[in-house]
Order: sequence, then C-alpha cells, then structure tokens
Amino acid sequence: MNIQEIIAKKRDKQSLSKEEIEFFITEYVKGSIADYQASALIMAIYINGMNEEETTNLTQAMANSGDILDLSELGNVVDKHSTGGVGDKVTLILAPIIASLGVPVAKMSGRGLGYTGGTIDKLEAIQGYRTNLSEEEFIQNVKKIGISIIGQTLNLAPADKKIYALRDSTNTTESIPLIASSIMSKKIAAGANKIVLDVTYGSGAFMKTKEKAQELADTMIKIGELAGRETVAIITPMEQPLGGNVGNTLEVIEAVEALKGNMEDDVEEVVLELGNNMLKLAGKGNDLEENKRKMLENIQNGKALEKLKELVKNQGGDVSYIENTSKFKKAKYIMPVILQKDGIVKELKAEEIGKLSVFLGGGRIRKEDTIDSSVGIVLNRKIGDKVEENDIVAYIHANDEKKGEEAVEKLKEIYVII
Repeated sequence: MNIQEIIAKKRDKQSLSKEEIEFFITEYVKGSIADYQASALIMAIYINGMNEEETTNLTQAMANSGDILDLSELGNVVDKHSTGGVGDKVTLILAPIIASLGVPVAKMSGRGLGYTGGTIDKLEAIQGYRTNLSEEEFIQNVKKIGISIIGQTLNLAPADKKIYALRDSTNTTESIPLIASSIMSKKIAAGANKIVLDVTYGSGAFMKTKEKAQELADTMIKIGELAGRETVAIITPMEQPLGGNVGNTLEVIEAVEALKGNMEDDVEEVVLELGNNMLKLAGKGNDLEENKRKMLENIQNGKALEKLKELVKNQGGDVSYIENTSKFKKAKYIMPVILQKDGIVKELKAEEIGKLSVFLGGGRIRKEDTIDSSVGIVLNRKIGDKVEENDIVAYIHANDEKKGEEAVEKLKEIYVII
C-alpha cells in the first residue's frame, strides 16, 4: 500500500477502504507523506466525494490519530460547533452563558478557514489569552470554572489540524466529507458527550443551499451516533454576515457588548436557539421559553459576562481588555462607506464581505500567513434596512491605506440597494 495508489484510486472515483484511509492518516501524521501528496488526495476527495462509510472511517481515523479525552467525571459536557460563517462570534457569547448556568463547556475550536472566521483567532486577539493548553490544563479548567476553549493541541486530532490548514490554503473547504470529518473528529477527540451543531447555509457558508446543509447535518448526526455522542443540528441562514462586525478584534468587542445586553437581533436568535438545545441536552430543561428566559436573565444580571472574564483570566488573558474594550489596538485607518442612493438594502453577500476581510489581512491566503486582528468591517446597514443618500452604511478598518480605499469601493458594489 502506498500514497500514490491511494491518490490514483480516489482520482478515478473509486472508494477507499478503511485500511487505506487509516494508512493515509497514520503516515501523514508521522510525516512520511508530504503536504503535496496529501493535497492531491484532499483535492481528489473534494472533486469526487466520499460515501457514508468512507466519511465515517475518515472521521474515526482522524479522531484516533491522537488522544481522545475522557470527560465522564464532569458529567454531561455539551459542545457547540458551527460549520462556519462570516461575522460568527456566537461561541464567544454562547459558551459563557451556558457555563454560567452550570453546564460544563469543554470546547476545542478551529482557526479561520477560507473567508470564514475562527473562534481561536478571535480569542487570540485578547492580549495574553492562551489557546494551546495541555490536555490536563484543559480538563482542570473545566473542573475549576466550568469552561475552557482551546485550539487543537498536538495530541488531539493532529491529523485534522494538518489537513485543516491544507484545506484552507488549497481552496478545498466546501466538501461535505471533509467538513463532516473535520468537525466530528475534533468533537469526538475533545471528549464532550453531547454535541450541538450550527449548520449554516447561504452565501457566507460552505453549504450554499438549505438542502446541502441538511445533508451535512444528517452526515454529522450519523457520525455522532456511531461514536456514542448525542448530537443535534440546527440549520441557520448565512446570506449576510451575522451581527454588525466582521474581523477578529471587532467581533470580540461585539461579543462583549452582547454579553452586556446589547445584542444584534440576528445574533440573539441564533444564540438562544443553540443555547436552548444545549440546555436540553444537558438535562437542564425542555421548556424552550424557560430556557431562553434563563439565558437572558444571566445576561441581564451580569453572570454571563463574568464567566467570560473568568475564562479569559484563567487562560492567561488580560481581563482589562474585556472590562474596557477601548484598550484593543485599533486599525490605523477607519474609513466610512457612503452610498449615493436611496432605497432598501436588498442583498449583502456574506461571502464577498468575508473575502474583503481576508483582503484587508483578517484571514489567511496561505496557511503560514499571520492574521491582522485589528482590521475588518463594521456594518451599519443590513438587509431590509433603509438607506438615504449620503448615509454611512459601513466602516472599513484597515492598516494599509491603499487596501482600505480599495475595500471601500468594493463594499459599495457589494451593497445592493433597490
């Protein structure tokens, strides 16, 4: 068995055996298979797909490429994961809310992928926040304060960590087998026994249609069942960015504001829907309205924000940035986007705005690229909003003046006004 034969087999639209998949994962993690060979196989999978058995075998092989945490001593541990979106800061808001209600949250998150943002990149915008904890620290944090959010450690799903970076830099992100195996291998490895999935669809998601999102959701639910994890999936639209801010620091600031009670309507809808399901899975109540009331109460009384501060402090972050978000480093240029027309915003494609954020430096084009946390976009008008001539519909935050000016013009084109 060798990697060339495996690449050729998938190139020719044949199914891979469990042994072939395990060989690829094992040898790639060991370094015996080069990145360019792994990229070729990933592209072949992206083009020709995988059947249900192959996807399940790929997930299990990736999960078993490192340690699988045992969190059973913590009781019901609920994890939440989004399949990706633009402006998606839900984890930063939802995880502290759920933890403040007594449900342990042990979450291993990813970095930005393509034009979608990543929770770990956002958390690392907070001065000092450590995302690379050891497994022992991770578990101790959950025991101590009921919450920990980390990046992928070297020992948890290391195969996914390597493949994830390749997918980002080879434009092979929008594939159901690759997305499902990536997400579920991390979930299985991280040890939570209850999983809530936010499966997005639309221009700003990897799945462009609701039907494809449902197919992805069904695939991940089946994988969860086979792995003994109770899994539910919520399908949510991502035609326009979620909330008002796109960009790592900007989204952290919006999340802090949300936990102070100043939450955008579309963000609140997603947070409450996912949170309700997390509470149900944790055995904290089946009454939808009562669960929502509990979550909103812990925002209003400040307990959810305090839990975010605990999380940040416990992982080495400077809490003063949460207490006073004006301390965050700002972009050098903050440029208004002014439209010379009246009407209603008909379209605001999330994918185009996500790509614009990457263009400004807020995402990666190559896997080794460094992210500029301070750049991004603040949206003052979204779909359905009225626009009058000379209104400032958005602001571009840039550290390169020429790129900023170019982004202003691009954003004017992205706004469709009728």
